[in-house]
Amino acid sequence: MRPSRTDAVVDELIQAFSRVDAEALTDLLTWSAAAVTGVGYAGFVQVDPLRELARSVALHAPRGDPLRVRAWLAESGVLKELAAYARPVVLPRDHAVGEPGFLAVPVPLATREHAFLWAAGRDFDDTDAHLLGRFATAAGRALEAASGMEAAVRLLRGVQTFRTPAGA
Repeated sequence: MRPSRTDAVVDELIQAFSRVDAEALTDLLTWSAAAVTGVGYAGFVQVDPLRELARSVALHAPRGDPLRVRAWLAESGVLKELAAYARPVVLPRDHAVGEPGFLAVPVPLATREHAFLWAAGRDFDDTDAHLLGRFATAAGRALEAASGMEAAVRLLRGVQTFRTPAGA
């Protein structure tokens, strides 16, 4: 049986919606957050506030991690702190004790878990928090749009599977 025009249109929609790669988008948003804040480090942290758990889901760092931010994230307790807060967290830079300077802002997400977008590598002020907060809002919308596209592809594949062929 020859494919119908409807099949071709649904195939085209699936192809268009499938071009959004959520993982690549997350990587691009992480790299962009570092650029927007003028630092070498940025990342996303997924938070479960009920269990007070947080885990890093994306991290952009300069080659060699000169400020040892990866180790600092694991050892400092900052992830535990993010799990307990729903507001921006600012930690000053202190070379003597290995504090890189850190800013984390909540990512507004309506359909996903609680998340933070962070930047590290210098001292941050209220202007930085405002700027990163605005960026986090845009990032949240982009991530939810990508998630919506993935859901749309699944639904369209269902339409394709269960559609009664023409003339049947």
